[in-house]
Amino acid sequence: MPEPFDVLAALIRVDGSPSLAVAARSLAAAGVPVFPCVVEGKRPLTRRGFLDASSDPEQVAAWWSRTPNANIGTPTGAPSGVVVVDVDVHGDHDGRATYQRATDAGLVDGAGLLVRTPTGGAHIYFPATPGKEQRSWQAAAVGIDFRGDGGYIVAPPSRRVIDGNIRRYEVADIAAHSVSPVDAARLRDFLDPRPVAPPRASSGSMEVDAERLAAWVAGRGEGERNRGLFWAACRLAENGVSPADALDALGAAAQSAGLGDREITTTVRSAYRATQPAPEATSDDRTQSTSRWFGRMHPPSAALGRAEL
Repeated sequence: MPEPFDVLAALIRVDGSPSLAVAARSLAAAGVPVFPCVVEGKRPLTRRGFLDASSDPEQVAAWWSRTPNANIGTPTGAPSGVVVVDVDVHGDHDGRATYQRATDAGLVDGAGLLVRTPTGGAHIYFPATPGKEQRSWQAAAVGIDFRGDGGYIVAPPSRRVIDGNIRRYEVADIAAHSVSPVDAARLRDFLDPRPVAPPRASSGSMEVDAERLAAWVAGRGEGERNRGLFWAACRLAENGVSPADALDALGAAAQSAGLGDREITTTVRSAYRATQPAPEATSDDRTQSTSRWFGRMHPPSAALGRAEL
């Protein structure tokens, strides 16, 4: 597995390069496995796609000599040493607000690099966890995908044509903090909180129901904790329990299941928003809320210097 910081540094160096062929060779020279994708697209040009990725200089030079303007693909997970949270902005799905929720819950604090994509979304890079497989997954309903083992991304300075204009994948922010792996299973659990084996409804008082729900939440294991807490909070919301009382009823149980305070608070709030949705926001309101995260992005020179990588 390549060193994650070497991969991030190589991506920063090639950002803005006018030549995709030169950028591909530079990435390969840094030990980053790459493979060619169609010009201005994402489909692999090699027969086995990302499985053909290579850092061999002669192979990479041969690929880009045949197609000089081929976009650059790189596998995620163990082959490259990095994994990517893919924030999608497409149609009704705007993953930026979802990613902000995950940020507020403290689930993505170790991000090392943010690459803005041609469609207005982002690829957020994290170091892969050595010795631990993290498979790719999709949470399409909330606009987030995870690119890990068994996946790939298109790297800077690749290009696409969007609405008749050529737009690049470009580095938008570099970490000014310590970089660490992301817990992909926990992130998925948080983003896609569907109920699993819910307890039977009780005909008793709401106080008894809350106790039953709390006991059930406390017994949830990894992969079920956020979904269980979300489901239980929804049930309390439907029965007129205030968010503060729901936190009191479920907080200790969620902590015993392994969730942190920020994550618990964010999940309960999400449950109440889902159960008691606010009036539909205008397009201006949505723009302001989702721009909070992207508004914090700084030019690379203002964050972590290239030499520090």
